Amino acid sequence: MEGVDHLADERNKAQFDVSDMKIVWAGSRHAYELSDRISRLVASDPVFKKDNVSTLGRKELFKNTLKKAAHAWKRINELGLNEEEALKLRTFMDQPSFTDLHWGMFVPAIKGQGTDEQQQQWLPLANKMQIIGCYAQTELGHGSNVQGLETTATFDHKTDEFVLNSPTLTSSKWWPGGLGKISTHAVVYARLIIDDKDYGVHGFIAQLRSLNDHLPLPGITIGDIGMKFGSAAYNSMDNGVLRFDHVRIPRNQMLMRVSQVTREGKYVHSSVPRQLVYGTMVYVRQIIVFDASVALSRAVCIATRYSAVRRQFGSQNGSHETQVIDYKTQQARLFPLLASAYAFRFAGEWLKWLYTDVTERLQAKDFSTLPEAHACTAGLKSLTTSVAADGIEECRKLCGGHGYLSSSGLPELFAVYIPACTYEGDNVVLLLQVARYLMKAISQLNSGNKPVGTTAYLGRKEQLMQYRSDVVRAEDWLKPSVVVEAFEARAARMSLACAQNLSKFSNPEDGFQELAADLIEAATAHCQLIVVSKFIEKLQQDIPGNGVKQQLQVLCSIYALFLLHKHIGDFLTTGCITPKQGSLANEQLRSLYSQVRPNAIALVDAFNHTDHYLGSILGRYDGNVYPKLYEEAWKDPLNDTVIPDGFHEYVEPLLKQQLRNARL
Repeated sequence: MEGVDHLADERNKAQFDVSDMKIVWAGSRHAYELSDRISRLVASDPVFKKDNVSTLGRKELFKNTLKKAAHAWKRINELGLNEEEALKLRTFMDQPSFTDLHWGMFVPAIKGQGTDEQQQQWLPLANKMQIIGCYAQTELGHGSNVQGLETTATFDHKTDEFVLNSPTLTSSKWWPGGLGKISTHAVVYARLIIDDKDYGVHGFIAQLRSLNDHLPLPGITIGDIGMKFGSAAYNSMDNGVLRFDHVRIPRNQMLMRVSQVTREGKYVHSSVPRQLVYGTMVYVRQIIVFDASVALSRAVCIATRYSAVRRQFGSQNGSHETQVIDYKTQQARLFPLLASAYAFRFAGEWLKWLYTDVTERLQAKDFSTLPEAHACTAGLKSLTTSVAADGIEECRKLCGGHGYLSSSGLPELFAVYIPACTYEGDNVVLLLQVARYLMKAISQLNSGNKPVGTTAYLGRKEQLMQYRSDVVRAEDWLKPSVVVEAFEARAARMSLACAQNLSKFSNPEDGFQELAADLIEAATAHCQLIVVSKFIEKLQQDIPGNGVKQQLQVLCSIYALFLLHKHIGDFLTTGCITPKQGSLANEQLRSLYSQVRPNAIALVDAFNHTDHYLGSILGRYDGNVYPKLYEEAWKDPLNDTVIPDGFHEYVEPLLKQQLRNARL
């Protein structure tokens, strides 16, 4: 029935003020009002309609994406939207396009690595989209190992130019979004060569296509790399391949904020500290953690609403069947993901603060916290994107067979999100970077170098090595100090055990290779400690709203105790807790699920996702699932005709042959 809220009874069960939780989720009243206004603006615009994209062919899909990207730019200018509002509009368009890389990578690269003169030359053009840029770093043969890139930029003393060249097949730029068909320019990362000396990888601005007819410039081979995972998903993006055949660019198109090449061909460092580049990295990874919370929240919202709509088994004497959300197995899989979405949100909030702190320190030439910030953001990028990707797939399973339908929104959400586990640092490689930092921090403990920030707990290693949990009742696990101490002891002992095992190797690199799996587990324990700690710190703040803080406390406990249950082997083998204490944690976890149950729908309503943004019939706000699923099925192009194309040609002869030969 249209206009009926089928989830009204669920919403009436809420024990907290949803409108206040929406503000907590958004981060501030301003952020909430901004998101709410722009998301509704996009949802009400017919050009941004997206319910048919998964049925489009690649060319149709790409053209549809170009139309939406151009319309977004038109609306941004018509409405006079500021930078923050424009970013939200592109986000809620919810279709990957070339503009994502233009604004998300090309422009920030020029801002972060270009001199004042270079910014004055290029940013006005980029900001008006009179040029469209991408970020050409990854190559066919090298991704994570940036120092292994093969593209060269050789300085020509005579002409005062760099010569960009792709000397091997594997040096082809491969994957940059926007490159394949649209970008006119790129920030290209290449090995700087002066007089046969290799100065390592640097950034250069290169024009790729003519601004008159959009054809590739001489010496440039460029195209799309082909279909990717999923039907629509990331196939709306023109990820590209690019090769240079001795393409010349002016010397002043090397990004020279940190290091420069003079007219005489001398390589010099500027007064700007090289470490400023790491500030940009912290910023990008903070955005990724924030995005992980958004992606996971979308999947959890769909699965939670559908779990309340779907009924299965349990009917007695003609009564209603049981709501799927009331099954403990469903709760034990769904509610930890709900808690994780909130946990990652607050971790992202904290990373935003960290970025500001690091930036201020860098400008004051204080680099003391940079290694810790780099390791922390690397680890949280890895942890949150892996959990979000796995969580989206788990939500699909939680929706049963209907979750496999494209109209559930989950297959497309999964397909479009999972690249996050690879871009901006492969998740396994990033955890190994975290492990290296942890091992270095431990090696310096005896020299008087105190660990800082998120590794400060390692400075209490003697205390943590002797720690034994004093939990005697299930409720004891609700005490924040009890949880943090257990997670600190586990993380410290796993890292210290790795350090001890590494010391047995005469060559540390051999040890690192041999113990890589253990080191990743230690790094994961460290990162989980960070997220748990930041959730708890959030709860120490003043959080207004009737019942809001109490619900967040329940979710925080679920997040921590679910991790303890999942990684019970770590806690037991390191001796942090006893088997009995582990059982008590699980007992408390079951009780917490029961507390979330009446608030589940309201907790996902607090994400404030429009039906347009969710793109899911199963996750509709009004819960009117079955009529809409039935209605949607008839929209499929296969149902345009009663008898499908090819039937008369291929199937009809088969049936007539069977009728002649069958012995009936």
